[in-house]
Amino acid sequence: MNSADKTISWEDFEKIAIRSGTILTAELLEGLRKPAVKLDIDFGSLGIKKSSAQLTCLYSPEDLIGKQIVAVVNFPPKQIRNFFSECLVLGVYGNDGEVTLLSVDKLVHDGSVIG
Repeated sequence: MNSADKTISWEDFEKIAIRSGTILTAELLEGLRKPAVKLDIDFGSLGIKKSSAQLTCLYSPEDLIGKQIVAVVNFPPKQIRNFFSECLVLGVYGNDGEVTLLSVDKLVHDGSVIG
């Protein structure tokens, strides 16, 4: 059974803090099995959070700077080698495993609630 076959309650969904943010910096994260980019993301009043994302198939670090994205901001930090990822940037997996970022189509305030 995959996760799409499992139902959750509305209360479960309300626990997930999904917010908009703007990528401030992006650089390759070296020494990983799967290539990744480390990001600094501005979430407005929530502050700047760091993330690691496997985006190198479709994006160069330079392409990512200034892009508004969607992320889960209330997971505990996850250690990836000597880097701590503080949020989960959301994207869509393609057939070959490449990730297309979820983003907004109009400028919104950083930290805006996604629902």
